[in-house]
Amino acid sequence: MSTEVLLPKLGFSMNEGQVTEWLVADGSPVSAGQPLFVLESEKSSNEIEAPASGTLRILTPTNEILEVGTVLATIE
Repeated sequence: MSTEVLLPKLGFSMNEGQVTEWLVADGSPVSAGQPLFVLESEKSSNEIEAPASGTLRILTPTNEILEVGTVLATIE
């Protein structure tokens, strides 16, 4: 079973953001809690942790503005 990695809502007014850097390469193993990507929003830049352990499959490129809730990757 795979886990979807979603673009999180980090603040009350946040509606969109962009992944500026993936910290784990596509196809690489990842552990739950490990820093996964850097998310930049209008007000801040944050490292987002992996929600599960497994193999990362990236679905979206970096530096694209995406809506909160967009599926960015899966962890299988």
